Amino acid sequence: MRPNWDSYFMKIAHAVSERSTCDRAFVGCVLVRDKRILTTGFNGSPTGQPHCDEAGHLMVDGHCIRTIHAETNAIIQAALHGVSTKDATCYVTHLPCINCTKALINAGIVRIVYDQSYRQDTHAMDFLKTAKIELSQQTLETTTD
Repeated sequence: MRPNWDSYFMKIAHAVSERSTCDRAFVGCVLVRDKRILTTGFNGSPTGQPHCDEAGHLMVDGHCIRTIHAETNAIIQAALHGVSTKDATCYVTHLPCINCTKALINAGIVRIVYDQSYRQDTHAMDFLKTAKIELSQQTLETTTD
């Protein structure tokens, strides 16, 4: 059967996550507006820096700081290539952390569709609610339109 748009873009986010280089969470993100892909991002190190799968994790306070999160990488790609993210939807394999939530809000994202919760942060949820960003869960099993 033909997938609905949310399922279609979520499948793409999962495919993007396969490029992740931090095995703590293989996360993929796709920014979309008007059913068109704007940018993608996955967990990975800054350009020219060693990746977790090469050099290991760089852990501080229980977080790997070697890695830039997928959502942030998607926003960076938009900035790098002059693509506006205003009024876009973020499809992401995992519920965004507080830092990615703040970046998505300031990038003008109006909707976030995620597959799985990673670490549900009440502060992030409060920020999304205050910013009036629509949040919905889309698992890969939902496929029809």
